[in-house]
Amino acid sequence: MKKVWIFALLAVAMLSGCQSVQYGDATASETVNTDFGSTDLQMIAAKMVDDLLVFPPIVQITAQRRPIAFVDRIKNKTTEHIDLESVTDTIESKLINSGKFRFVDMSVVERVRQQLEYQRDSGMVDDQQAMVMGRQVGAEYMLYGNMSSIVKRDSSTKDVYYKFTLKLMHLETGIIEWSGEKEIRKSKSRGWIGL
Repeated sequence: MKKVWIFALLAVAMLSGCQSVQYGDATASETVNTDFGSTDLQMIAAKMVDDLLVFPPIVQITAQRRPIAFVDRIKNKTTEHIDLESVTDTIESKLINSGKFRFVDMSVVERVRQQLEYQRDSGMVDDQQAMVMGRQVGAEYMLYGNMSSIVKRDSSTKDVYYKFTLKLMHLETGIIEWSGEKEIRKSKSRGWIGL
């Protein structure tokens, strides 16, 4: 019985010893399957930001000042669960770091309100140091859009087409100042093991 336990422990040790974790290049092309992945996110963010920043009316708007915008939720019209907040976070970061735009974060409005009320009402914050409610700056522009996909299959191939659309709207006038699209097509042929 003791030999069986030793053999079992050795087998487990050998199997766990065969596994390894490696760091990879986060910007390298990732081609594991046809699902939406990190490469797709990076391509979409780069394309949207590059297109927006070179569009002549946007160049003119941002020449002398940094307009304030916010990102609305991107609608996921695909059949996949895609973390589109990661896409918009990357786009927002690139736009902020370009030095051309500033953003307000609508996802934390309730927590900001709670903090301002705490500073004003708790009696624990020096009145001279407390932030004053009602002085936030309003956004001029809203970034919004959607992600859709078309999936086609036959007996040997799976083809997925993704389309990401993003728009920049001036909030006061309702005019769409810019609109951009990025299309991605991914195909995978069935090997002898299957898709």
